[in-house]
Amino acid sequence: MENTKYDSIIIGAGPAGLTAGIYLSRAKMKVLILDSGIAGGQMVLTHEVANYPGFESISGYMLAMNMKNQAEKFGCEIKTNIRIDNYELEGETKRITLNNGDIYEAKSVVIATGGRSRKIGADNEEGFAGRGISYCATCDGDFFQDREIIVVGGGNSALEEAVSLTTYASKVTIVHQFDNWQAFDSAIAEMEENPKIDYIMNSKIIDFNGDQKLESVIIQNEKTGEKNEHKIDGVFIFIGYVPNTEDLKEVIELNQWGEIIINKEYQTSVPGVYAAGDSIVKKYRQITTAVADGTNAALNVIEYINE
Repeated sequence: MENTKYDSIIIGAGPAGLTAGIYLSRAKMKVLILDSGIAGGQMVLTHEVANYPGFESISGYMLAMNMKNQAEKFGCEIKTNIRIDNYELEGETKRITLNNGDIYEAKSVVIATGGRSRKIGADNEEGFAGRGISYCATCDGDFFQDREIIVVGGGNSALEEAVSLTTYASKVTIVHQFDNWQAFDSAIAEMEENPKIDYIMNSKIIDFNGDQKLESVIIQNEKTGEKNEHKIDGVFIFIGYVPNTEDLKEVIELNQWGEIIINKEYQTSVPGVYAAGDSIVKKYRQITTAVADGTNAALNVIEYINE
């Protein structure tokens, strides 16, 4: 069992958490970053990042590793693939207990737990996950070389990943529940200019079928109710994220969607506990906005500790 004290503990090693770690450690704070997975969060699942300032194009994985290395260079300690068993956030000393019994104490905590891919909730979705259904183009795109696939979603992520998947697939069909896109004009234009991409609007997948792997889907028109079976080799789902805050329900204040409520100083309902990134209440979720959140949270933590 380990019991170590820090100035700040950051929960989550995505872009928000790593940025907060960079700022705090540069301010000579003793910082620990904890993450249940690998460093980088959802960023590592992105095939190409083309809108991050300073990089014309970079893979999400490489951008994540750059951030991680920079945080460690400034003195951050990063522990990944851990499980938190208990939060004690009230009072001046915050305690985080891991499932192996290790206890970490800090004057402040930054919660940057991010989110995870949202599922569409169709029949047999769980059963075909990893057997034709994917939520990560970077991870699984090359499995569908010269195959026909479907991308579900109508936002920036769905359209951008549909374009990236044409590197592998012979044809990509986008299935979108509404009659208009929820994406930037640049993403829409790039998608429409790609000869490998087609789309079906006002529709959703209601069932996945197959034997050992996915073979077809049932698509239902939202207006007419008409159902059609489509033979397909794979389905990629990009319809947003669910905040990773289930373990925080009894610890800090969340809204009805499970997002963390913060004030203008990025402080949660508990003094000394701050939040940043995709798990907080906000309109836009981009790598750049997560980095900005991490910056703001860290600067407010520095002020809180100094006071």
